[in-house]
Amino acid sequence: DESAEGEITGHTWDNGELAEYNNPLPRWWLGLFYGTIFFSIAYLVAYPGLGKFEGLLGWTSTSQYEREVAKAEDTYGPIFAQYAKQPIAELIEDPEAVQIGRRLFVTYCSVCHGSDAGGASGFPNLTDNDWLYGSSPEQIKSSILNGRNGVMPPWGAALGEMGVENVVAYVLTLSERDASSEKAEAGKAQYDALCAACHMPDGTGSQALGAPNLTDNIWLYGGSPGAIAKTIRDGRQGVMPAHKEFLGEEKVHLLSAYIYGLSQK
Repeated sequence: DESAEGEITGHTWDNGELAEYNNPLPRWWLGLFYGTIFFSIAYLVAYPGLGKFEGLLGWTSTSQYEREVAKAEDTYGPIFAQYAKQPIAELIEDPEAVQIGRRLFVTYCSVCHGSDAGGASGFPNLTDNDWLYGSSPEQIKSSILNGRNGVMPPWGAALGEMGVENVVAYVLTLSERDASSEKAEAGKAQYDALCAACHMPDGTGSQALGAPNLTDNIWLYGGSPGAIAKTIRDGRQGVMPAHKEFLGEEKVHLLSAYIYGLSQK
């Protein structure tokens, strides 16, 4: 038989010290329980959640993002537009403009180039005066707006392992480092045939092609004999993504000013 409300159900423990009573759930708990059910139903009706049903409110994460971006543009757009009228060379003297540019850099660029812009293997140091595609304000801005694709073709198959070693030896001599003179002499002929078109006969490189200067000690992928050998043997492919569509020209203008200023200190 079912027990009445408030009576013991017959389940006891510890010689009757503990007993199970037939008591109803607290009203607040029942209210909360039924409330969550009603809320869930209302939520599924208002918002997308059931197959292809879009919800009565027509909400999407994309539309919310676009509204928030539009609101931010309305708020900050005039500020960026104001600075866009000033030359980059002048903006580096404006502390507020530099600070805005720094925030943009930390948000969008530091993942690759580091928070201090010192770069890493495969990602250029932006604080020195060694630039693959030019260091003028216009060239820096063009790199950010349009991106860059740096391709070093692999020469391992064409040169063979001994040929790679010879070219490495010659490249080392270009930056006045010690190397086997015999290998360097053999490597020069191979360099002239395969490498000089991009890196120039004297090894000083070409900013028009993005070909690095091989006569200094600044190396994007490492300047040890092993790192140079890997670059020659396997090639390299570096990509700087274009930010024109993502950031817009006005933000890139401020960002360019900040980066340009880093190499002017």
